[in-house]
Amino acid sequence: MNDKYDRDINYLRVSITDRCNLRCKYCLPKEGISLIGHDDILRYEEILKVIRVTVGLGIRKIRLTGGEPLVRKGLIEFIGEVNAIDGINDISLTTNGILLEAYAEKLFNAGIKRINISLDSLDESKYADITRGGNLQAVLRGIETVNRVGFSPIKINTVVIKGFNENEILDFAGMSLEKPYQIRFIELMPMGGRNRNNQYLSNDLVMSEIQKVYDLESLNGKRTKTDGPARIYKIKGGRGELGFISPVSHHFCFSCNRLRLTADGQLRACLLSDDEVDLKESLRAGCSEDELARIIKSAIINKPISHNLNTIDEEYHQKKCVREMSTIGG
Repeated sequence: MNDKYDRDINYLRVSITDRCNLRCKYCLPKEGISLIGHDDILRYEEILKVIRVTVGLGIRKIRLTGGEPLVRKGLIEFIGEVNAIDGINDISLTTNGILLEAYAEKLFNAGIKRINISLDSLDESKYADITRGGNLQAVLRGIETVNRVGFSPIKINTVVIKGFNENEILDFAGMSLEKPYQIRFIELMPMGGRNRNNQYLSNDLVMSEIQKVYDLESLNGKRTKTDGPARIYKIKGGRGELGFISPVSHHFCFSCNRLRLTADGQLRACLLSDDEVDLKESLRAGCSEDELARIIKSAIINKPISHNLNTIDEEYHQKKCVREMSTIGG
């Protein structure tokens, strides 16, 4: 289904839980957040109803996120049910990788073939610091396992943070030389109530650092309409790819093809807008699939033309999304 700006909305990201086994600094404030009650999280059958309806409206790509999706019980069986819905061309999952080694084969057999792994440092102490206690070696074993099992593509998401990991840009880029990984550099976004301007580093600078050492070839001519926002390159002679996701410096709103369903049943047409449509209330009132479709159609039609990150409020503060990333889904 197209929105009023003629964008084909074909991609739904589904957060199945707000729980996580890490507490990454850019995702959660130090004091943490109030977790949603068990009864306030959408039940699997409610999520499946939303997915069936959105597939009827033209959604072809589903990504499961969290929190950390691997911490929710029953995930493997749920993936099997999603995989059985006619019309879905692509089911993928985003994870922090901590539990991936144990779950890789189960995920693959249930129908997940594409996977994104969040990884912001290759230094053990820095990784433990940014995640507030995470085990880097567990993540690296998980990456090796999904490569062995046969997942493709394997995308490694790296949020570039000034003063923290900008000196690891070449280390991450180098991972794509020998392995078929897509290393994706993601600009830090202003989310939650914190000012991050002093930590922001544009992807133009990231790319220029890489080009000082490596020759890059553009792969952007091979994109399909369900592809995400990353600008894709590869190092000449390398097996993998590099992706650059730049929502601040090069916003891609004109081609945005996605909706987001939060764990507590809110439908967001824009990640960085706080406008939401409450689907949980309608689901628990027993709405029909036709009624649900009308609600979702309205959200698609009213999808904003762009985010407002580059605008300034009356107090000269950069606009930001009020919700923390962990409550929306990756």
